Amino acid sequence: MIIVNSDRASKSLAWVSIALGVCALLLSFNGQDLWRPDARLAFLTLFTLSVGATVLVKVPKAKAYIAASDVAVFVAILLYDNSVATPLAALATLTAAIRFDRRLTRPLVAAALAAVATFVSAWGANQLAAWGVVPQSALLGINLFIMAAVRAVISAAPAACATVMAKGQSRIVTYFSTSVWGFVVYLFMASIAGLVGTASAWVSVDVAFAVLAAVGLAYHACSLYMKEGTARQGEGTPDGRLSLPSEGSESLRRAFNDAPTGMAILSARGDLLRVNRSLGKMLGRSEEELLRSGIQEFVHPDDLGPVLAGVKDVIKGKELYLRTDIRHPLKDGATAWAHWSVGRFFAPYTDEVRLILQAQDVTGRKLAEEKLLHDACHDILTGLPNRALFIDHVKLSISRARRREGSLFAVLFLDLDRFKIINDSLGHMVGDELLIIVARRLERCVREGDTVARVGGDEFMVLLDDLQDIGEAITVAERIQNDVKIPININGHEVFTTMSIGIAPCSAEYDNPEDIMRDADTAMYRAKSLGKARHEVFDKTMHAFAVNLLQLETDLRKALERDQFFIHYQPIVSLDSFHIRGFEALVRWAHPERGFISPMDFIPVAEETGLIVALGEWTLHEACRQMHHWQHEFPSQDPMFISVNLSTKQFNQPNLIEQVSDILRTTGLNPRALKLEITESAVMENIEVATEMLRQLRALGVQLSIDDFGTGYSSLSYLHRFPIDTLKIDRSFVSRMSGNNENTEIVRTIVVLAQNLGMDVVAEGVETNEQLALLRQLGCEYGQGYYFSRPVSDVEAGRIIADTRALQPDRAIGDGRRLPRINVEPGTYTATPAA
Repeated sequence: MIIVNSDRASKSLAWVSIALGVCALLLSFNGQDLWRPDARLAFLTLFTLSVGATVLVKVPKAKAYIAASDVAVFVAILLYDNSVATPLAALATLTAAIRFDRRLTRPLVAAALAAVATFVSAWGANQLAAWGVVPQSALLGINLFIMAAVRAVISAAPAACATVMAKGQSRIVTYFSTSVWGFVVYLFMASIAGLVGTASAWVSVDVAFAVLAAVGLAYHACSLYMKEGTARQGEGTPDGRLSLPSEGSESLRRAFNDAPTGMAILSARGDLLRVNRSLGKMLGRSEEELLRSGIQEFVHPDDLGPVLAGVKDVIKGKELYLRTDIRHPLKDGATAWAHWSVGRFFAPYTDEVRLILQAQDVTGRKLAEEKLLHDACHDILTGLPNRALFIDHVKLSISRARRREGSLFAVLFLDLDRFKIINDSLGHMVGDELLIIVARRLERCVREGDTVARVGGDEFMVLLDDLQDIGEAITVAERIQNDVKIPININGHEVFTTMSIGIAPCSAEYDNPEDIMRDADTAMYRAKSLGKARHEVFDKTMHAFAVNLLQLETDLRKALERDQFFIHYQPIVSLDSFHIRGFEALVRWAHPERGFISPMDFIPVAEETGLIVALGEWTLHEACRQMHHWQHEFPSQDPMFISVNLSTKQFNQPNLIEQVSDILRTTGLNPRALKLEITESAVMENIEVATEMLRQLRALGVQLSIDDFGTGYSSLSYLHRFPIDTLKIDRSFVSRMSGNNENTEIVRTIVVLAQNLGMDVVAEGVETNEQLALLRQLGCEYGQGYYFSRPVSDVEAGRIIADTRALQPDRAIGDGRRLPRINVEPGTYTATPAA
């Protein structure tokens, strides 16, 4: 009997074989009485069902085995007739085949073919003896030869088919090879049967059968030992096979069942043949449930295709192992992750391909990886997408816009107004909570499918897809502004905030997301500059302005390095004596390509970029140096002073005191000749810190002045606390003075306030004789403006000093006499009486 090692068999061949086997069994009885068992037959049957069914001999070069029980079948042919040998052969084959395949189809086919082959062998042997053509001495040998040949030819067909399907060889060549090698094995077994039959003539038959049983048991024990030894030598062989211990090994069973890693043995078709406890625990299923299922029933559908392809490569030997991460759907709806390692081995005796699966639970690692991936693309505080993920979404929108003509989307850049004040005054915890609440409100204001992202501290961006027109984006922006400005209660603090929004309409004309985001940012800054809490739609002029501003910033940095700045000086005149008491230093910029650039253009840029600190330090040093030079050139009992503006950022520098002290020391200027002008708003930002800074400056000996007084925060209640020498009246009040109007009264109030606090007053923007007369009438000490002189260069300022020193003006006013006026035009420096 040949046991075939193949998972694929022809159904038609199976049914034909079974039908022939049934016929052989029926013919073997042939109307005779049922064969009566005796001790000899009982021993043969017992041997066949025990030792003979477990000892297998491999057929060389074929996926088939021959059971040792065929020796007993050959003995039965020699000692009994067909009615004994044929049923015994079918029973022996069925018993052996069921060990390796619990399904009945292939065991029945094998048993049927064994019955047919035995029937034909026995009939041939009987006919040969009945014909008497063969000498009695040679009859036994020829009978054995015929029996071996018939068994090999009949049984070789399914074995040859299995080998063809497994190795792709030619059917005829394979059938011939399997028949020949099967004949060799059968002839060997028939020879053993012949020896047993011959020995029965010399010794007791029972003794002969006992010897046969001993030989079979020894062979069986030797086979088990050889297989276990092979398994201990290593995990692989040169041809890629995995050698495993015998399935009956107790150590293997314990290691398999108690392994902490999920393990299973599968057939080549994916059926679970054996599982351990760890796998059932991992998948949330019992052992019985798993054994009734296949691989497809506990693998996620999205992973099944790649898994089956990988397993197929392992079965065919293209890959030694399959290693991959697999998702397993659990009964409770959750998903478990496992790392699979799948290898192949060949089943003992049958040489059938088996798969051994090791599954390690990696759900924790996968969840950690997913969290890391989520955190890499999302803002940790608000949970919104971050800049990187937002850029990816914008890229997709650009691609869609290119595919669909007329497609429109928009990017909104949003910035919280006054967030820094809230954060600094109420603390970062409140600031963070405010950002979280604003994030939730933004999500509430947009449509499903739109993207809200946090791209900076208090900066957000919104992507609006599939717009009909830009009006939809404006509607969303208005909805956001109305929602955000609703008061928020955070830990007992009622917080109010607004948003400035820039809108960039987008279509296929954009190539990359950064350009769109830049334009939305530009529009947002335009909204900020126009008063905040509003929205602006980007247009081309904004981009041109932004590019110009960026170029201006670049040129501004180079200007400091290349000495492109210089100082103009505007006289500060005593309204009593009309002597020049000092100058205000005003920085100017001569651009090599763009010419003279207005301070109104570059000073705000310097403030925003922080360059104002370095520029202010240079201006202070240059102004002190020049005034020290003038004091030596034009000595006087009442020395002139130089007035220099300090920007807010410069005033807040922690090293300002050291900086001013070093400049005074290096230039040699008397500290009383330096007057530092600070804006009212700079002082009022942080009164306590500002007061201390003013006191330290005053301790150096310098004078202090409040610039543009009356235009910033109301500082009247704190003015007496500041160590201030001078108040400067803003030109906006002076230019609108007329008779006794309200601006005149404001100026009068400032003058009286300053005098009561022991301060002097400088009026800026004096341009007419009427303004001068009113200021003198109000008791204002000093004046500054175009009425006296425009800001001039250091050389021109020196000439003005020389000219006014030679002039002795008339001090009388109000009697119609003309007042002196310094009339300075380019190239002309004369002191003439004013009309």
